[in-house]
Amino acid sequence: MEKKTILIVDDELKIRILLRDFLEREGYTVIESPDGKHALETFHSCGANIDLIILDVMLPEYDGWTVCREIRSVSQVPIIMLTAKGEDFDEVHGFEIGADDYVRKPIKPTTLMARINALFRRIDREATKNNVLTFDGIEIDDVSHVVKVDNEEVSLSPKEYSLLLILAKNKGKIVSREQLLNQVWGYNYYDGLRTVDSHIYRLRMKLGKRANAITTIRGFGYRFEG
Repeated sequence: MEKKTILIVDDELKIRILLRDFLEREGYTVIESPDGKHALETFHSCGANIDLIILDVMLPEYDGWTVCREIRSVSQVPIIMLTAKGEDFDEVHGFEIGADDYVRKPIKPTTLMARINALFRRIDREATKNNVLTFDGIEIDDVSHVVKVDNEEVSLSPKEYSLLLILAKNKGKIVSREQLLNQVWGYNYYDGLRTVDSHIYRLRMKLGKRANAITTIRGFGYRFEG
């Protein structure tokens, strides 16, 4: 089984070391970020390889809420929030913006491990049942990466497929060109936003009469209507 990668985001070095050592002993690959800004840069550069994020709420630069919202706008990667706060509002707010689970500090690694394993089991069950996204005339198999338009398979490049998948998973939401650029090409890709537009143009051509599933929101980005 391929090793899963977990991103730990916490400004306390001793907590990162504790969790890193424990998770590595359990067979996970671990990436670390000490603040919210670094976490977003790390995610945008290698988000496709991250299987889960352990995210502290109180962080320098950008707090955990901001990081969670930004990541959730382009990805459904599982997020477990860490907090020392006890207010119920914090927990409700976290779930509202897309957190999958909560663990309170001080952290018991065995408890965290149980939460992680439970979350991965749930995701695996859901993936088995829901690996095909179906819209009006468009079908996306997120396991085989096969896309069908009106039951006819269409050939997409890896970048075109990634763009379509991100937009489809955020159906009805505006995804900015910057978010698409960072998520598909990487945070340090400097060839400009026109490459997003050119790939969207080619993607629409391949979708044929279903091209209007992708709507341009002038001045903002794109939205998948399905």
